[in-house]
Amino acid sequence: MLERAGLALLRRVDPERAHGLALRALHSGLVPLPGRITSDRLRTEVAGLSLDNPVGLAAGFDKNATALAPLSRAGFGFLEVGAITPRPQPGNPRPRLFRLTEDRAAINRFGFNNDGMEAAAERLAARPREAVIGLNLGANKDSADRAADFATVLRRCGPWLDFATVNVSSPNTEKLRDLQGRDALAALLAGVIEARDSLPRRVPVFLKIAPDLDTRGLRDVAEVARERRVDAIVTTNTTLSRDGLRSTHGAEAGGLSGAPLFDRSTRVLAHLSQLTNAEIPLIGVGGIGSAADAYTKIRAGASAVQLYTALTFDGLGLVRSIAEGLESRLAADGFANVADAVGTGRDAWL
Repeated sequence: MLERAGLALLRRVDPERAHGLALRALHSGLVPLPGRITSDRLRTEVAGLSLDNPVGLAAGFDKNATALAPLSRAGFGFLEVGAITPRPQPGNPRPRLFRLTEDRAAINRFGFNNDGMEAAAERLAARPREAVIGLNLGANKDSADRAADFATVLRRCGPWLDFATVNVSSPNTEKLRDLQGRDALAALLAGVIEARDSLPRRVPVFLKIAPDLDTRGLRDVAEVARERRVDAIVTTNTTLSRDGLRSTHGAEAGGLSGAPLFDRSTRVLAHLSQLTNAEIPLIGVGGIGSAADAYTKIRAGASAVQLYTALTFDGLGLVRSIAEGLESRLAADGFANVADAVGTGRDAWL
């Protein structure tokens, strides 16, 4: 009841300010947090990481790694914070976040606003050790060598990470998505892998892709990911599509997330699972707002899933709801473990 009342109040406030208030509420102890949520059926391994459950937090919710302690008690199986760039940057002018209530969606054009890698490294060094925490790597808007920025952030923050995600799929930094092209992506990943190999221990490297890639683009991603031995692919980031929106904010520039992205991102997920022969773990992201959605992503080929936009509508209580709902669905279908269900419904999305 407390969470529902808080969400109702936050919906009356500018969405970016509301997000800041939500992070403050996390620190204050006002938000009920369930702690670990796990079971033999939910416990899984992805890219060598042991997860209590397959429900993760997507990048963007905790951009600057300021809420690691409370979020580690919110029931997630893993957390991804960031994106972080080498130097701090303010991002794009406000307003830059729009709540599309009628569509259970959001549009953002933040432009990688963040405190920079030095501040992030300091916070990550004090992180909760029991949590699985990754960092979304970004590039500065005015960088002379954006590809090098990803490796720079990884070298600085890598010692305190469980995984790192190369984000070349944000639509809000001009020409960033050009780095998804075959040659550019291969060169970028080579630099990131070299930086990873210089760290004291091996940190799995994930790649986050856009939902707007065509078949050839997806094929290139799959081939480069195999060649560079990427540990997992996060499928997908926000979309530039505006199909079927009802909200008055639907024409705003930026990346669309939330329920309207679900079908598009799930089709990309299934196609990528087929292209990689399910040899590379996939993280399903985009429009997940229920246990049924999460289960659909898993059966389409995802080894784990991530949430963000739905949390702004339903609160952190959604994490427990999805985890417990997954447990019930897995049991009903006779799966002893979530890994057994991965890809079993993929053909329906091809």
